[in-house]
Amino acid sequence: MIRNYADHSANERTFLAWVRTVISIVGFGLAAARLSATDSQLWSEIALLVTGAIVVLIAYSRMRHLHKRIRSSETIDDAELGIDSFLVALVVALFLMLGIFAAHVGRVF
Repeated sequence: MIRNYADHSANERTFLAWVRTVISIVGFGLAAARLSATDSQLWSEIALLVTGAIVVLIAYSRMRHLHKRIRSSETIDDAELGIDSFLVALVVALFLMLGIFAAHVGRVF
């Protein structure tokens, strides 16, 4: 049995939730652009894909950082700034992606 299995699986589920969120937002944005009668701007599609990739990369980095913390046998202070900065970066990148999504879909409809 893997030591701290519940913590590892919760960490992975959180990462997969971020990935599902990105896939949903990017997929819906690109589908809305393809289904509309007007042409979408190429820059907004690229920006949507790039910000989605950034969110996934930050989420992956956060998952790996937490994985190392879970495997560590030493006691680590929960007030450490590192993990909180990952979460702030994720939220900022997500809102940036949502803003680009709104601009992308707003131009379409």
